[in-house]
Amino acid sequence: MPKLITFLSSLLQRVAESNDINQSLQSQKISVFHGLTRPSISIQSYLERIFKYASCSPSCYIVAYVYLDRFTQRQPTLPINSFNVHRLLITSVMIAAKFMDDLYYNNACYAKVGGISTTEMNFLEVDFLFGLGFNLNVTPTTFYKYCSYLEREMMMLQPQINMSESKLYMGISSKLHLSFNEDESSHHQQQQLAV
Repeated sequence: MPKLITFLSSLLQRVAESNDINQSLQSQKISVFHGLTRPSISIQSYLERIFKYASCSPSCYIVAYVYLDRFTQRQPTLPINSFNVHRLLITSVMIAAKFMDDLYYNNACYAKVGGISTTEMNFLEVDFLFGLGFNLNVTPTTFYKYCSYLEREMMMLQPQINMSESKLYMGISSKLHLSFNEDESSHHQQQQLAV
């Protein structure tokens, strides 16, 4: 399994846990992305499942990460938490694959991979696109910024992963918010990122 999947899932896990804790302090709306209960599958296992069966390019996971960040910036009352992270993840990866890859699976396939119905996948896609304001283009500069951020997270997390294998590891609570401020208005004339 690529390290990208491991570190992206770790980052999303920390964001979801942080927002679960802050849920009582902030008003959060319920959306089509919320499940009635927390899914029993971990974020890492879910992302590994998507990686295994969706066959999309590695760049799609970076672009999906950009989309998730844009979505949360445009929808501040809908932060990523343990009730919505799985549906947001399958939807963002599917949309990234459709936008980035020449060959991609249809919504029915992604629904099957994600463990939801095709009808629900269709609703999630439309809601996510409107939530993004249909802002799907990712410039090379933005792509590089998000890659660099994930690389820094990998470097910071690497010792924790090794320490977590030790029985002496007590756990480190880190508060993380998924957020970048993109200023791409001057870059709209740039060529679309093609990987």
